[in-house]
Amino acid sequence: MTDIAEQRTREVSALIADTRAIMDGGAFDRAALGQVRERMLGIAARRDFWSEAEYPSPPEGEDQNRYLVGQEGPADGPGGIALYLNIMKVGKKIPPHNHTTWACIAGIEGVEHNTLYDRLDDGSEPGKAQIKPRETIAVEPGSALAMMGDDIHSVEIKGDQVIRHLHFYGRPLETLDKRLTFDIEAGTCKVMTMPVKTKIKTKS
Repeated sequence: MTDIAEQRTREVSALIADTRAIMDGGAFDRAALGQVRERMLGIAARRDFWSEAEYPSPPEGEDQNRYLVGQEGPADGPGGIALYLNIMKVGKKIPPHNHTTWACIAGIEGVEHNTLYDRLDDGSEPGKAQIKPRETIAVEPGSALAMMGDDIHSVEIKGDQVIRHLHFYGRPLETLDKRLTFDIEAGTCKVMTMPVKTKIKTKS
C-alpha cells in the first residue's frame, strides 16, 4: 500500500476502535454520539484520504457511488460499526428515512443538505406515519451531523459540486432491514430498500 493508504487504514481502524470504546463505556446517548461526531471531523479533514483517484465519482448516467472503507469484522460478513464514503452528484435526493441505528455524517467536499423531521404519530398503525420538517442542516467540510436510530432525515445535493462525505453507522447498511422511508404527502411509511450497491474498497 501507499503511505496515504496505510495512514488511511490506520486512521479508519482507530476511529472504529475509539467508537467501540465509547459505545461500551456506558449508556450510548446523544452526548456519547457527540464524541463520535467530533472524532469523525478529524478523519474527514484528511481530504488526501478520499481522492478521486482512490474513490472515483459515479459514471455518466449514475448519481451516487458508495464505498465501504472500514468495518468491524470481515467486509463480506454481518459486522458491526461501518464507515462509508458517499460520492453524490448535484440533484441527488434521498427521501425521508430513519436508520434503526446511530449515524454520523461528516463533510469532506461539497454541501449535503439534510432535513430533519419530527414524527407526529405514535407508530401504532403499520404503514402509516405523519412527519413534518423541523430544520435543514448543511453538512460541509468542517461540519458533521449525528443522529440516533429513530431520527428521520432526507438528503438533497444542491449547488454545482459533486459531494464527498463520510457516513458512519452502528451497523453495516446491508444489515439494516427494518429501516423505514416516509412519504410526507401520503402520510405513509414502508421498509426502505437500497438501490445503490456498496462498493467494497478497504485496501489500496
